[in-house]
Amino acid sequence: QVQLVSSGGGSVQAGGSLRLSCAAPGYTYSSACMGWFRQAPGKEREGVAAIGSGGSTSYGDSVKGRFTISKDNAKNTLYLQMNSLKPEDTAMYYCARAGGYCYTPTLYRGIYNRWGQGTQVTVSS
Repeated sequence: QVQLVSSGGGSVQAGGSLRLSCAAPGYTYSSACMGWFRQAPGKEREGVAAIGSGGSTSYGDSVKGRFTISKDNAKNTLYLQMNSLKPEDTAMYYCARAGGYCYTPTLYRGIYNRWGQGTQVTVSS
């Protein structure tokens, strides 16, 4: 089974930046909904950002204006640029892929059926 492999997490101070990557050789990124989700200890997994087949995007309210999702179809790689990080952004971040053609990107977790292993992001104050 093809795996999604995420990387780029780490520890930063508040106000800093990180860039997450998610690679999946063998998967087609161009037509699918791709997303980033995060889960903090004791909390539900929440949608952070999603990108559709045409490059349209959707963001969670808490990250709008600070995070940017993008993808490189040729490299089958998904990215999440995170700027102005806050302590409340601390979580395990997961990339995910939904099957089928993506007309509208969504943060609804139920449509995503392939998940990466997660990468930890820790933001200190």
